[in-house]
Amino acid sequence: MRIGFIGFGKMGSALASSLKKSGEKTVIFDRNKEVLAKAKQGGFEAAGSASETAKKSGIIFVCVKPQNLAETLSEIKSNAGGKIVVSIAAGKKISSMKSVLGEAKIVRVMPNINALAGASMNVFTAENLNSAEKKTIKGILEKCGSAVEMPEEKFDSVTALSGSGPAFVARFVEALAEAGQKNGLGKSEALELALQTVLGTAKLMKEKGFGTEQVVEMVSSPNGTTVAGRKILEQGEFKKIIFETVSAARKRSEELGR
Repeated sequence: MRIGFIGFGKMGSALASSLKKSGEKTVIFDRNKEVLAKAKQGGFEAAGSASETAKKSGIIFVCVKPQNLAETLSEIKSNAGGKIVVSIAAGKKISSMKSVLGEAKIVRVMPNINALAGASMNVFTAENLNSAEKKTIKGILEKCGSAVEMPEEKFDSVTALSGSGPAFVARFVEALAEAGQKNGLGKSEALELALQTVLGTAKLMKEKGFGTEQVVEMVSSPNGTTVAGRKILEQGEFKKIIFETVSAARKRSEELGR
């Protein structure tokens, strides 16, 4: 079974590349001829149109911008009957897809750009899929990282946290590395230390099951260096800034869905 990708931008290409590496058969289409040509050079099978992609695919990922979703769904409708249509368009609800496709098999996914490293957080919700089909979708998404099913009413928050989150984490890494530089480290040294620290802390918490407070306490010796740094971080507006950042992203997701 081929998995089709309509739209081969940053997110579409990240997901398609992860699946291709895992051995899945893919076929892709993008309106940008240069993008399509590069995809062919990269070994992807390319279709000549969105409708052709849908015709050749058993599962159709629609990875276009939110404002182009309805038009694209209209193009593939005649070739999507009985197939699973997956949208990654931020803010666009299943109801808006049904208004074009009718009672089709529809999945809405919020992935993130970490799919490029096979480490995406993929949250999905589905309608008109049986348990076997949901299992298939979950299995496909897990080839790009992790996958979890959640109700659609949580998707604006999901978009803000894990969808936009890599950009926020990257800014934190940047700030941590720059602080290291200003305290005597070389640029590359500081970046390497910051990256491995963030990666290692995430692995420690996810794989070993440590909570945030446990990690904080494990590193904090009485009157030590960590405690001195924590006083600045915890007395400042760090949590407030993060809250406002995620809230602003959530608000924009809600606006896109109207």
